[in-house]
Amino acid sequence: MDELRPPTLLALPSYLAGHVARIGRRELAGALETHGLRLPHFAVLAGLSDFGPLAQHALADRLGLNRSHLVGYLDELERRDLVGRERDPDDRRRQRVTLTEAGKSLTGELKEEASRSQDVFLGELSAKERETLISLLRRVVVADDRARPGAG
Repeated sequence: MDELRPPTLLALPSYLAGHVARIGRRELAGALETHGLRLPHFAVLAGLSDFGPLAQHALADRLGLNRSHLVGYLDELERRDLVGRERDPDDRRRQRVTLTEAGKSLTGELKEEASRSQDVFLGELSAKERETLISLLRRVVVADDRARPGAG
């Protein structure tokens, strides 16, 4: 018997997606640990790299992070001089978060390491299969984002 898991579970996309996510997360977390970072730290750095400076609440919303948890991640990244916070010029009551030069440099390295970790994690799939998998998963995530209250 090639399969160790119950066929009933192996027929459920939600079970498979959850288990595959744990495998991928393990690979990525290992790569980040060498820098003393966790996945939420990388999410913050990647978000700022991709979107540019953002109001703290907008960053939390785009990353799907609890706003109070984000504060702790930002505190750690700021202590390490990877991000900076300043008053948002559009609304002085809010904080705007930016990447520092050190943050930009490290984020570039982390993106490369993340890509390598995904190559290890998805090594069983061809390049075309990976593209298909990413496309299908992205469709599900985007549809869920659109269905959320306030999306639009």
